[in-house]
Amino acid sequence: MGRTITAVLTTFCFQMAYLLAGYYYTATGNYDIKWTMPHCVLTLKLIGLAVDYFDGGKDQNSLSSEQQKYAIRGVPSLLEVAGFSYFYGAFLVGPQFSMNHYMKLVQGELTDIPGKIPNSIIPALKRLSLGLFYLVGYTLLSPHITEDYLLTEDYDNHPFWFRCMYMLIWGKFVLYKYVTCWLVTEGVCILTGLGFNGFEEKGKAKWDACANMKVWLFETNPRFTGTIASFNINTNAWVARYIFKRLKFLGNKELSQGLSLLFLALWHGLHSGYPVCFQMEFLIVIVERQAARLIQESPTLSKLAAITVLQPFYYLVQQTIHWLFMGYSMTAFCLFTWDKWLKVYKSIYFLGHIFFLSLLFILPYIHKAMVPRKEKLKKME
Repeated sequence: MGRTITAVLTTFCFQMAYLLAGYYYTATGNYDIKWTMPHCVLTLKLIGLAVDYFDGGKDQNSLSSEQQKYAIRGVPSLLEVAGFSYFYGAFLVGPQFSMNHYMKLVQGELTDIPGKIPNSIIPALKRLSLGLFYLVGYTLLSPHITEDYLLTEDYDNHPFWFRCMYMLIWGKFVLYKYVTCWLVTEGVCILTGLGFNGFEEKGKAKWDACANMKVWLFETNPRFTGTIASFNINTNAWVARYIFKRLKFLGNKELSQGLSLLFLALWHGLHSGYPVCFQMEFLIVIVERQAARLIQESPTLSKLAAITVLQPFYYLVQQTIHWLFMGYSMTAFCLFTWDKWLKVYKSIYFLGHIFFLSLLFILPYIHKAMVPRKEKLKKME
């Protein structure tokens, strides 16, 4: 089909249809480790490959700087595509990387010592060690903090505050298995040189080209957008590059973001819990932006937020809200089927949906009441 939009759409439809058919015929009501798990990683790679090949046929001046970076000018051989698709450090759980970046590895360009193998053993071992640290923690705690407990009568019989606190702790802990996998595989990518990302201003080599986790940001940031920015980085970047930005023609940022999250939900599988989780994430991010804008533009709230002695209290409240509702969203993601996640949501009275939907409608009125008209006019100017 050549470098045509037909090739892009055909590849997209075929790859997604094949993946969704695999989910339909093999999925159960539990966490499945089957061929569909590495195949969902491959699906993104091959769709991205088709788009980059399509961009390679365009006039370079018509492409953004990002598109120019990833556009494929030549025609990859079958061996090159196979190597890119099944690179052993990333075929199972990611991370995502472009064909151009992989070819730099093959050609020996991804090294901090020109003409020699990269000096990457220490950086790789650091990520491996951090991954093993999370693995040990997850292994020790996993028998005691499980999503199955959310479905038990014992959980229902505990006080409301206990149910919320358990969901908060579980919501943070359940992500550690993903953190473990990504840190270990990142170590493999760094060791081979695929993780090489140029040099800092002081000349120190950077090895974060395949980083799927920003651990410090993940552990310390009190906002949902901070967690999104620190978690599954390469997949989020892939969706931003090939779905969100390509929907620019719609002229609506929220619609593009909503469709991108819908794609992510389908890519994860056909269980009802996936769209519920990403719908909740979409709602939370919108409300969080509204709240941040209100605090920034309201003189009263700005002064209150700037009180130094209250900063630890604000941080604690933010982190509590953050991880409680992250756990709330992850409940649907991890319990998969509607009968399971609906039971848990009923047990805490749909707290997340009521809280954020209420704020979604109330915050604009609070903003209107608390932000002086002159501030609004200044904002418009």
